[in-house]
Amino acid sequence: HVQLVESGGGLVQAGGSLRLSCAASGTIFSINSMAWYREYDMVANITSDGSTTYADSVKGRFTISRDNAVNTVYLQMNSLKPENTAVYYCKIVTNFRQRTYWGQGTQVTVSS
Repeated sequence: HVQLVESGGGLVQAGGSLRLSCAASGTIFSINSMAWYREYDMVANITSDGSTTYADSVKGRFTISRDNAVNTVYLQMNSLKPENTAVYYCKIVTNFRQRTYWGQGTQVTVSS
C-alpha cells in the first residue's frame, strides 16, 4: 500500500511564498517521476535524473525538487498570485510497473 501525504498549503497574500511537500510511504522500490498538479493541469514535474518541466504560467516563480532518500517532492512557490489559488495534488509514477499514485490535495489560497 502506497500513501502520499501532502503538507504546506495555506493562506498567503499576493507576492508571498509557500513550500509544498509530498512524502510517499509504503512499498515503493523506486520512483520515476514526481509531479505537482493544479486540479488536472500539470504545474511542475521532475524525473528521476532531476530533469524538470514547468507550466508556462509558473516558470521563474515555482521550483520543484525531490529528495530520493525520503521519497519526498517539494514545490517552492514564490511571487504567488491570486490566480494560483487552487487545490494542489502531488503525483508519483513508480519504476516498477509504472504505477501512478496521487496525494489527497492541499489547498493554496492567495489573497489580493
